[in-house]
Amino acid sequence: MSFRTSTQYVEDVSPGSGALPPRAWYASCDAMSLSLNGGWRFRLSDTADAEDDSFATPGYDAGGWAEVSVPGHWVLQGHGSPVYTNHLYPFPVDPPRVPTENPTGDHLRLFDLPGDWPADGGAVLRFDGVESCARVWLNGTDLGEFKGSRLPHEFAVGHLLRPGGNVLAVRVHQWSAGSYLEDQDQWWLPGIFRDVTLLHRPAGGVLDFFVHASYDHTAGAGTLRVDSDVAGRVTVPDLGIDVATGEPMTVPVEPWSAETPRLYDGVLATEGERVPLRVGFRTVELSDGLIKVNGRPVLFKGVNRHEWHPERGRALDLATMREDVLLMKRHNINAVRTSHYPPHPAFLGLCDELGLWVIDECDLETHGFTEQGWRDNPVDDDRWTPALLDRAARMVERDKNHPSVVIWSLGNEAGTGRGLTAMAGWIRGRDPSRPLHYEGDPGCRDTDVYSRMYAGHAEVERIGRRLDGGTHKRRQLPLILCEYGHAMGNGPGGLADYQRLFETHERLQGGFVWEWIDHGIAHPELGYAYGGDFGEELHDGNFVCDGLLFPDRRPSPGLTEYKKVIEPVGISGDGTDGTVRVTNKHDFADLSALAFTWSYEVEGEAADSGTLAVPALAPGASADLELPEPPPGAPAGEALWTVRAVLAADTPWAPKGHVVAWGQIPAAERRTPHVTATARPVAGDGVITLGPGVFDARTGALRAVGDVAVSGLRLDVWRATTDNDDGADWQSDLRHGPLWRKLGLHRMRHRLDAVEVGADALTVRTRVAAAARETGLSAVYRWTSDGDRLRLTVGTVPEGDWTVPLPRLGIRFGLPAVDGVEWYGGGPGEAYPDTRTASVVGRWRSTVEGLQTPYVRPQENGARIDVRWAELGGLRVEGEPAFWLTARRWTTEQLDAAAHRTDLVPGDTVWVNLDHGQHGIGSQSCGPAPLPRYHLRAEPAEFSFVFSAPATP
Repeated sequence: MSFRTSTQYVEDVSPGSGALPPRAWYASCDAMSLSLNGGWRFRLSDTADAEDDSFATPGYDAGGWAEVSVPGHWVLQGHGSPVYTNHLYPFPVDPPRVPTENPTGDHLRLFDLPGDWPADGGAVLRFDGVESCARVWLNGTDLGEFKGSRLPHEFAVGHLLRPGGNVLAVRVHQWSAGSYLEDQDQWWLPGIFRDVTLLHRPAGGVLDFFVHASYDHTAGAGTLRVDSDVAGRVTVPDLGIDVATGEPMTVPVEPWSAETPRLYDGVLATEGERVPLRVGFRTVELSDGLIKVNGRPVLFKGVNRHEWHPERGRALDLATMREDVLLMKRHNINAVRTSHYPPHPAFLGLCDELGLWVIDECDLETHGFTEQGWRDNPVDDDRWTPALLDRAARMVERDKNHPSVVIWSLGNEAGTGRGLTAMAGWIRGRDPSRPLHYEGDPGCRDTDVYSRMYAGHAEVERIGRRLDGGTHKRRQLPLILCEYGHAMGNGPGGLADYQRLFETHERLQGGFVWEWIDHGIAHPELGYAYGGDFGEELHDGNFVCDGLLFPDRRPSPGLTEYKKVIEPVGISGDGTDGTVRVTNKHDFADLSALAFTWSYEVEGEAADSGTLAVPALAPGASADLELPEPPPGAPAGEALWTVRAVLAADTPWAPKGHVVAWGQIPAAERRTPHVTATARPVAGDGVITLGPGVFDARTGALRAVGDVAVSGLRLDVWRATTDNDDGADWQSDLRHGPLWRKLGLHRMRHRLDAVEVGADALTVRTRVAAAARETGLSAVYRWTSDGDRLRLTVGTVPEGDWTVPLPRLGIRFGLPAVDGVEWYGGGPGEAYPDTRTASVVGRWRSTVEGLQTPYVRPQENGARIDVRWAELGGLRVEGEPAFWLTARRWTTEQLDAAAHRTDLVPGDTVWVNLDHGQHGIGSQSCGPAPLPRYHLRAEPAEFSFVFSAPATP
């Protein structure tokens, strides 16, 4: 029994002491287990040694302590506060030392053994995840201590257990030497955040085992061999396999892939225990300079996934993990990089079952050392190598039996050094069946993949064409963008342009969008909190909110766009020959699981529909198929064929009819509105009337269209800057958001130069510019009418030396009492020049609230693209040409000033933007800016709108 108070282990570079060697994670068929999750007594101290160890003694009175839930983080349960930094260590960099101010949580759990707990054999106490350093006692006996927050640690405890009144005590320190290895762009959240389990270990039970299940694609056969520390037999009934451990057997099998995740149920039986096996046969190899699975190159259409829940942090339950995988599958995602640590082990089981390629990443990142040029970096310091090897072993041994894991990753943003080389050597020796990944190895000395983050399109194309430099070894390897398409706020833009490159150049084997989910923390006043909202000394703001899901797991427009960009079936046609081309973009599956439908739509309304017979095309194959004749009697107007590929039957991840891919093919062109200027402007009583329009006689400002009041109509060039507009301050490339503000585009002033009343038109001449700047735009508004409709033609000419593109170009005005909005054009969600692939031309309806996209940090959002006409508040608007539509219950300036959604207070006026153009989005919050073709250049422009106020029936 120990009562020492020494905490030297906290700053020890070793991985810890007392824990058992790592092994495969599994749930036994028949050995009992006892979950120790639930309510634990909890005491928080300010320092690592503020309290002695007496709390670990049986009989200690913790009645006055608080209670926390395990799994959980104490800072999300009212004890202290979260801290967010991207890469800066939130403590002085003096490895392996940590501050004296080191929040330390003492946890106590009393438990009884079930009445039928076996008396024979031993028991193991398993911790699946504790941040960042823990020391453990059972019934007063010190078991040891460990580091490696996202990794399992087990202790032998059978000799210490009692039938009742067992006392489990765990002291958890927020900061430790291990914190220097865990600088992973996430909230720093101490606590016991994964499961705690007591496992019975029967005599003769399984210790560790390794399932080797390869596939020979030429013979169609799989070879199974299960190596086990304890001898036994392996049976797989569906394959007729019944062999001793260590003996291989080759039989005909269906292979496992992310597209066809065929698993065979089996059992490993030793003298004392049976363990379930889920065997997937597949072979991963680096061949011909490509990563191949079962003989075929794969194209990764992936995401990076931190574990996150807005209330529970990294303490995820099985239902949440399943929801993540289902959402990925339903959005055509086929791969996950477990950034930047191994996930909860149950997540990998879901990837096996439902089908996702996995890059399993070690719990390692030392990014903060970049601030000092990587000096003293642990991965190049031999003292830390045992800790690095321990982390590599705990990942590989735990996860080695998952067919979904096809690549091991050494970690992330940890520089280079001897420790990484040692990790690579150990992993290759233990498991040569999987390639190695690490992005920070530019020479690819220790890796089998050339990996990059946020490389621009032009550089990616050069690499695809093998025009890049680097070592000879690197030039022979495939490229994976382990991070690209930074999904922070509105965006990411440019995904379709990347995908075209991936599909064009064989060497480019895809990438992983950063990242899966916004890490907003649920907050009663702010909605969702981000960095700085908890008073952190250092923080990186909303950089932690950069996901394709909002914190509540609602898909963002970015995820909808990504689904369309990476869809596994291409559907295309130009409408000139009455055919549609269908291309199978799967790597392994044919199209037999899909059904195809067509719809002939006029002005967004279906005139006819039916099914399309598509052969079960092999991967990579295409077919040109005849479309039906347009239905007789279909109304006149713009017409489109919409062809969809849907699931022909229910699958484990989506129901029958789920849309996998779609395409639209033009059938008849749009007729633009035509207004003949026949009405004459009439002045009187301070107003000018022109058809249905009423104008202020002095300023020429539009006041009403028919009975619909209109306010504040004028040219608008400003948008509330997006995270991608603003970029990151460490980037050397031009960042348009700061330049726009420097030019004053957020505070433009409008000078009235002339109001001219002509025979058939009202013309208003203005100049729009910012204080202290000579650059501006002349803007001419020309109003005409045919008596029932009002046509506005806006002409703009930039004046001065414009060196930057415009944020937007269009008009803005206010309307009262707008509830519903209906439009014909792109939808149902938002779209911008380089995020428009998923926009479906159709007839859509929404509330004004429904048009808003709830980014955690408010910014430009909600634009609907290619709008031919829209009706809102009794006003009808038609575009010449089509336009972007945005409508909000707050001004752009209010949106720009808001830090959180709760800052936005709806007003009585709905502010409507009709845009001729918008600047692209890009992903410059961490990646590249919009491509030049998506820039909204400051150049002469002319565009028109037709307004009317149709009488309500």
